Amino acid sequence: MFAASARRLAVAASCSKFASRLAAALNPQRGMHDRNKKAMELVAKGWSALQEVDRVIKHADFNDKRLIPLLRGAKENFELALEIDNMNTHARYWLGKMHFKYHVPGACFDICSSHSLLHIGHVFVVARFKASKNIGAALLVEAANMGDSDAQYELGCRLRIENDYVQFDQQAFHYIEQAVDQLHPGALYLLGAVYLTGDCVKRDIASAMWCFHRASEKGHAGAAIAYGSLLLKGAEVPEVITRFNSGKSPSTGKMRKRTIQQDPIKLAKEQFQIAAEAGCDLGLQWLKRLGDYENQEEKLKQIQQ
Repeated sequence: MFAASARRLAVAASCSKFASRLAAALNPQRGMHDRNKKAMELVAKGWSALQEVDRVIKHADFNDKRLIPLLRGAKENFELALEIDNMNTHARYWLGKMHFKYHVPGACFDICSSHSLLHIGHVFVVARFKASKNIGAALLVEAANMGDSDAQYELGCRLRIENDYVQFDQQAFHYIEQAVDQLHPGALYLLGAVYLTGDCVKRDIASAMWCFHRASEKGHAGAAIAYGSLLLKGAEVPEVITRFNSGKSPSTGKMRKRTIQQDPIKLAKEQFQIAAEAGCDLGLQWLKRLGDYENQEEKLKQIQQ
């Protein structure tokens, strides 16, 4: 009796294994989804470790040994995510940013003094390596070329800042435009500043305002301040913005409520409110100024009446 029960259990176990293998063979996307999910969990762990590093580093030295376990953990999580899912652009982006921003344990020898020597047997060799930034640049380029908007924005900013050559400036603009196509708020703000100042392109206030408007919709404080300031200076809201906000909703087909009003002060207050909610002190200062201005206007009206 016991032998028959054991045989039935063995047959049931083999059938369940066969069924799971058959399901995996018939649905290969399920395995891919599981790998993507596991990779994103590892990216989230690495990102949390970097957030802790940023919190601690404010109260410690940049080369504090207490940061090493956190940095090592973040690096290992990002590398494991890439081993599980080699197409994960988030892991590439954060790992590349790590190599630029921090001293990454195990990435390379980080020796600043020319008197620091590496003893190999009886030979002393001067150790000076800049491999960490090279690795970071390669990872950012890979992630940007794979379509990651954060990597495109980061790479575009670094090419503009760290190089003085015209060809690098053109490459930077190319990556910034790619990030703008994906409505990256930082890239939108930077492109708006380019249009506003006429750097690399013809000066275009309407295009600058469109970029600032779209970036402020995503909560970018700097773009909201710039957009509100332009409104107070008398710049007109471009037609493309008013048409977009007063058209039909693509989901319901009904007319949307007109959220863009023609009063520049009210529009500017909305933008400064966005900046204040994002934690920008300048937004609070502008709101206070406009509040004082409105109070003065009301007092003058009362006196005239």
